[in-house]
Amino acid sequence: MVQQAQTTSTFAQARGDLAGLIEGFHGVRYQSRDVGRAVEFYTRHLGFQLEHEQLPAFASVSFGDLKILISGREASGSRALPGGLSQEPGGFNRVVLRVADLPSAIETLKKAGLRFRNEMETGPGGKQIQIEDPDGNPIELFEPQRS
Repeated sequence: MVQQAQTTSTFAQARGDLAGLIEGFHGVRYQSRDVGRAVEFYTRHLGFQLEHEQLPAFASVSFGDLKILISGREASGSRALPGGLSQEPGGFNRVVLRVADLPSAIETLKKAGLRFRNEMETGPGGKQIQIEDPDGNPIELFEPQRS
């Protein structure tokens, strides 16, 4: 309990130190090998709206308050990190999109030829499955458990 109180206190202190510096959530950045292809994927298959496009380097798409920043190799958000570590698409961190009927969504997206990382999983919070954008970046489709 003491550890939790210290962690909470440390978080509150850090948040206070950042007051005025962080204005809010801006978006999620995904790396892409072909920005135009990624835009087509998000707008055609997932219903995102194109916000900004500067091919081949960059585009942003949005769905409600969620903005995905798609960075091609020419974008400043794709430059190598110190030590030469390159930023590549893929990984396991992901955007989670809520759906009303996961089995129907899966059927529709399979017919469209999208890539799935796994089969539908069911847990105490609901059902989920992962798809990939054309560059291998994961997107989770999630149907919350209904009460």
